[in-house]
Amino acid sequence: MCGDGNHQGYIADTSVTRRTVVLSLGAVAAASGMPAFAADPGARPVTAKNLLVPTADGHADAVLIHPKGRGHWPAVLMWPDILGLRPVFEEMGRRLAAQGYVVLVVNPYYRTAKAPVITGPFDFNSKADMSRLMVFRNALTDEMVNRDSGAYVRFLDAQPQTDKRTKMGVQGFCFSGPIAFQTAAAAPDRIGAVATFHPGALVTDKPSSPHLLIPKTKASFLVLIAKNDAEHMPKEADTLKAAFAAAHRPAIVEVSTANHGWTVAGSQTYDEAAAERAWAELLPFYRANLR
Repeated sequence: MCGDGNHQGYIADTSVTRRTVVLSLGAVAAASGMPAFAADPGARPVTAKNLLVPTADGHADAVLIHPKGRGHWPAVLMWPDILGLRPVFEEMGRRLAAQGYVVLVVNPYYRTAKAPVITGPFDFNSKADMSRLMVFRNALTDEMVNRDSGAYVRFLDAQPQTDKRTKMGVQGFCFSGPIAFQTAAAAPDRIGAVATFHPGALVTDKPSSPHLLIPKTKASFLVLIAKNDAEHMPKEADTLKAAFAAAHRPAIVEVSTANHGWTVAGSQTYDEAAAERAWAELLPFYRANLR
């Protein structure tokens, strides 16, 4: 599976002393008791529902979020980072839905456990913590992801709030950056935009390397690579740009000034300024391509 456990974002990172993730909402939202997205220009009230999505292998727990009231909006499938579905990703989904999207945030590990699969503080430098996490990660295969991607796309298209006349987006973070590429290749006629933030390795020497899937897609791409990931994989950005150009796929490939995990509030590597810059790129990207 793409984005394997030896990626520096998943283990001890020499640029971060103790990369601890706290499974909570953003500090501002938690302190105020209000959603972090409430002050966003154009934000609208949303409704969220916990549900089970039927798949070929069972039922995946997920959160479906969309603007309140009558209407139809483009759909976005959000895959969380390697720690899985938890409140901070539901909050991200709410923020995006408030801008006029139907968002499905999924538990990629539903076959093994209901979300959240990891609770409390998590230290990526701890062998015990990583062993606990990799039980879930290693149980997920490319074939499972492909089956799930199709199920999630069909589920979103079956929702009365989804505007099926528009293309669908898919978002990935950390290990699910490669999964976002897989989703676009598995459903090329529906996925029109792929956004990845501090993705796991998108260029490897394996036949399953995510960048080799680009010709199978019909999407535009936004790829924001973490600074420390780029330092470990200095050729990745240029290889991606060449692959997008060869496949005639529109793409934005950038290296952030922040380190792996910078978009996830509550982690020690969270960088609010860089996260807001990523958000500012995401919205016009979706407006341009989900139509």
